Amino acid sequence: MREEIRLDFRARPSALAFMARAVRPSPGLKRGVPAIAARWRHRPDAAELARFHALSGLPEGEMLPLLYPHTIGFPLHMTILTQPAFPLPIWRMLQIRNRILQHAPLARDAELDITVGIAGHRVLDKGVEFDMHAVALTDGAVAWESLNTFYTRGRFGAPTADAVPEAPKVSPADTAQWRMPAGGGWQYGGLSGDFNPLHLWNGYARKHGYVRAFFHPQRVLGECLARLPAQDRLPLRLDAWLKGPVFYGAQVALCREGDADGTNFALHVNADERPAIVGRLRPSGDSILR
Repeated sequence: MREEIRLDFRARPSALAFMARAVRPSPGLKRGVPAIAARWRHRPDAAELARFHALSGLPEGEMLPLLYPHTIGFPLHMTILTQPAFPLPIWRMLQIRNRILQHAPLARDAELDITVGIAGHRVLDKGVEFDMHAVALTDGAVAWESLNTFYTRGRFGAPTADAVPEAPKVSPADTAQWRMPAGGGWQYGGLSGDFNPLHLWNGYARKHGYVRAFFHPQRVLGECLARLPAQDRLPLRLDAWLKGPVFYGAQVALCREGDADGTNFALHVNADERPAIVGRLRPSGDSILR
């Protein structure tokens, strides 16, 4: 029987507490994956929303944007990934896919009852993936949910899955170009709870094989969505594949393809032919758990 751990927070989970736990030894995958869930009720305030919009690049509107619960609920992901019972260390984890589904409008002053839990995992030939399912309730009804997938490279036994969702191919027909902001990693970490040094210090990033520090992926998605055609039909779904780093101050190009079903997009960094992020934004009520 799987171990069950339930974490209920009365305030934003402390980044200092869960980042301190990140250095503890992990039990390993052989002992199984416990059923860990974390919950927090949060009501946005004007100052926090202003910081979110300034950092994400998303324009302000009458309702909360699609990516707001994705960012503000991320501290709950961090508390789960740093739990002593979680099988693998967080510093080996890479966020590789996001699925986000908004069912209903979210008022700017709505209280969000957010719960995040481990939805499953799969062993691949060269690593293992963990799915984290987040749900935001308003007035007792599901208004928003997401499925974030994290990956760790390594050998973990016989594969239990041999296929993962493939990103769409996007041609460079319609392209927007701009230079990404030069900083803001610490400020965005304050919103998301993600103080991974890869997003904060060039020296640490170079030590791990990167040219320099790079953006939180949620923030890059905001810059992309701000340059896509507005979607006002609900339910609205975003699928995103996080394929590579987007560096502070980098020159980027966003390729876009739209049709009646939505928009596919791909973000390229410094003229690299390989996209750093690929996504699909479309009106759809399809379950994100399949």
